[in-house]
Amino acid sequence: MHALTLIIVTLLLFAIAYRFYSKFIITKVLVFDRNRPTPAHTLRDGKDYHPTNRYVLFGHHFAAIAGAGPLVGPVLAAQFGYLPGVLWILIGTVLGGAVHDMVILFASVRMKGLSLTQLAKEHISTPAGVATAFAILFIIITALAGLALVVVNALNESAWATFTIAVTLPAALLVGLYMYKIRPGRIVEASLVGVVIVVLGVVFGEPLSRTSFGSFFLLSKSSLSIILPLYGFIASVLPVWVLLCPRDYLSSYMKLGTIGLLILGIFVVNPVIHMPAVTAYIHGGGPIIPGKVWPFVCITIACGAISGFHSLVSSGTTPKMISSENDIRFIGYGAMLTEGVVSMMALIAAAVMMPGDYFAINVSPEIFAKLGLATDKLADIERMTGEALTGRSGGAVSLAAGMSLILSAIPGMKHLMGYWYHFAIMFEALFILTTVDTGTRVARYILQEMLKVFHPKLGSSTWLPGVILSGGTISFLWGYLVYNGDIATIWPMFGVANQLLATLALCVGTVFILNHSRRWAYGLITFVPALFMAATTFVADIDNIINNYLPKHTFQGNMNAALSAIMLVLVVIIFFESLRKMAGFWSKGLQNIPEDQPPPGKPDPGIDITIQD
Repeated sequence: MHALTLIIVTLLLFAIAYRFYSKFIITKVLVFDRNRPTPAHTLRDGKDYHPTNRYVLFGHHFAAIAGAGPLVGPVLAAQFGYLPGVLWILIGTVLGGAVHDMVILFASVRMKGLSLTQLAKEHISTPAGVATAFAILFIIITALAGLALVVVNALNESAWATFTIAVTLPAALLVGLYMYKIRPGRIVEASLVGVVIVVLGVVFGEPLSRTSFGSFFLLSKSSLSIILPLYGFIASVLPVWVLLCPRDYLSSYMKLGTIGLLILGIFVVNPVIHMPAVTAYIHGGGPIIPGKVWPFVCITIACGAISGFHSLVSSGTTPKMISSENDIRFIGYGAMLTEGVVSMMALIAAAVMMPGDYFAINVSPEIFAKLGLATDKLADIERMTGEALTGRSGGAVSLAAGMSLILSAIPGMKHLMGYWYHFAIMFEALFILTTVDTGTRVARYILQEMLKVFHPKLGSSTWLPGVILSGGTISFLWGYLVYNGDIATIWPMFGVANQLLATLALCVGTVFILNHSRRWAYGLITFVPALFMAATTFVADIDNIINNYLPKHTFQGNMNAALSAIMLVLVVIIFFESLRKMAGFWSKGLQNIPEDQPPPGKPDPGIDITIQD
């Protein structure tokens, strides 16, 4: 099997899905109205509600949803072989993840930019809304810890990589000022300035890392575990235009550019997939991921196929910046397909490595010695990158190594493997940090909604003490998990939590569709994926509690088991509340549709439903 075959199949399938399936959903099921004012206009405040250019917002949304999941998940799931990951990415993205993202985004835009918590309360019930709020807080804190831990492992004791990431902060601030204050609307100019600064950070990071000043960026795991939550806190309280939106927009250039470059490298090099289609670990007992291929391939590859975290962005920052309902399909469905391509690239980058090299990087030397495998090119890769790669678990390092192998194989590029490796590390960290800042901000919104019952000002985004209290609380909680956890405990819990949230969001989406449409069959586009994800996550969560956490007999293991059990109970409550609401719709023949709601597929007279493909 060659990598080029997988790329062509992926691009063709996603193009067909966007052209036909997404158009059917947006025009027949959701029935968008391009002339309807969006919350970005009706509630404009210059802080959270802010009409944004569709391409800039696509960059922000894509950067926010595309965190560690589409990069690290496929790499870790390569333990099972390349075929299970390929199938889940293709099927899960088209029928699950992209639908999930677009439906929740549409629902939030129609409900004045409300969060998933409020959507559950409005469309299902008050108990479901309360359970959703607590579930999201548990889930998002776990998710942020899992994402940040990958960055910590990748940047640990690497001055070059840390300096490169540090440069992106002033670059983002400058882009924001340039785009909104210095020369408003000059997006191309601002983009060029930011991209040049980031690239210079990669180029000068290598010589700087060998100086005395470079030692300032040689940070330990504990130091990084404190710095990252501080960054998340700062990004969550600043106005969106200052840091969050320009950083996400800037990083989207680097992300999409790197993925495009990797695709080009695959077309030129056409590397062979060395990882077998399936390995013996599909039946369990793998050294990286506990459990069998199902349900754990669907849990490990979270963001790359379907991700509940996306519902927080689709009902968080993005709906408050959508300028027109015409942009929902492009941003909601299109960004998820783009992430699916990223996920496939990551799987390929892992699979082109020799199995011995792959496992040597992703497990400890003690565990690797028991596998009976030998390394092939690992010593050469370490020499050319200038980094010790053995035993660097977490997926980020093996992904960067695989990417550098492909890119350095392009004619004339072999001597640049060290730069390609560190460029890949920067690329991965940018993916993750943009999710960390957006996720912390969304969690801040949710916590403020919960706290306003104690005092109205605590729910206000303009009252600074409430913003600082809520943002600081969220940052501390996920920072605590990062400081005390490791990838073997945090990532499985993150995967289960993330997919439990996807189950919850799909249930909310189903009830919204039934409340919005006159055809019960339209609800199946979200209900069928919800059933599959419910079965997958329930089995995986119970397996994690029984076989992964409780046997450790430690405080951290018991706490992880308790958190997992609480999340499961909350999602069960929401799932059955949703079923009760759905049954009520079906028993009444969906007669509760508002009188001004047009029949599905037949928009209001005079409304132009032409959409851009």
